Amino acid sequence: MSRTARATIRLDALRHNLGVARAQIPTANVMAVLKADAYGHGLLPVAHELAALTDGYAVSCLEEALPLRTAGLMHRIILLEGFFDAGEIPVLSARRLDAVIHQPWQIQALAEADITTPIDCWLKVDTGMGRLGFLPEDAASALEQLLALDTVGSVRWMTHLAHADTPDHAGTATQMQRFGEVVNDARPVTLPNSAATLRGLEPFADWIRPGIMLYGASPLIDADGHPPLQPVMRLEAALISVKWLPAGHGVGYGSRFVCPESMPVGVASIGYGDGYPRHAPDGTPVQVAGRPCPLIGKVSMDMIAVDLRNAPMAAVGDRVVLWGEAPLATTVATACGTISYELFCRLTPRVERVYRRGDEHGQG
Repeated sequence: MSRTARATIRLDALRHNLGVARAQIPTANVMAVLKADAYGHGLLPVAHELAALTDGYAVSCLEEALPLRTAGLMHRIILLEGFFDAGEIPVLSARRLDAVIHQPWQIQALAEADITTPIDCWLKVDTGMGRLGFLPEDAASALEQLLALDTVGSVRWMTHLAHADTPDHAGTATQMQRFGEVVNDARPVTLPNSAATLRGLEPFADWIRPGIMLYGASPLIDADGHPPLQPVMRLEAALISVKWLPAGHGVGYGSRFVCPESMPVGVASIGYGDGYPRHAPDGTPVQVAGRPCPLIGKVSMDMIAVDLRNAPMAAVGDRVVLWGEAPLATTVATACGTISYELFCRLTPRVERVYRRGDEHGQG
């Protein structure tokens, strides 16, 4: 038996979640967000699965966009951070990639570029996020400069919400008001990320940008307030050791956990070398042979220890689920003081990805 550290990607769940996004705002075009290797789920398998369902893709940079074009995907592809230097502009032009424009130097670089195919641009407005984008008072001038350039094709508008995951936060209404004052009746525009899409915020939703929701994790504090999403990734390992330890026996480096009684302890074939969070505390939920069990002791590079008192019949070779349908990635993330985004994105290459559609199995 080879070492088991496997992420099974449920393609049917991926398609379901995109369907939820479309149903929330039916009139919108969809740009599926595939940055960071599709949030750790695999850029090309995810892109191909969604090809017939999405109107475009959003990635962070050129290095993420080019494999999509090389794979023959001719959708609109938006680089959410734009180009990082002027040397990338000819490639964007040749491969027909859209650039988010958020800094004055990018406009100047486009003015000086020697390209034959204009680049479609998304003018980003910082309405309150405090990251990328022109401040509202500078947006009109930026638009005027872009429209004057032969190197620029169409110009669309974009902003990003800072508090959409908190439904009653006043900052969202403020940002929407600021964005409306900037764009007036201009179209197309895009405002909704996953949280805003799940909330059905239709203003400024010519395009929606579902990201984390595609992968089955809700960004909302109240995840019961929207149609159910289906977890796409199931991360699993296997028990490689089961033994009884006496009361007072330590478990793991530093003996952070000490057995309160004679108890069965299992060791599973996954650790921080696979991307499982090293800082996971005692009690972080896992599932062993279909039963909920808590993690105990410090996470090692290749192994974790599990309290098997709730699964006393567990044996070497039994499956250990770190997250998936149960426990949910958001539950594990909360226990670890992080977010599901980080759990997905930090998985390392030695975790095997297996792609499944219904009862069909395939490997990537």
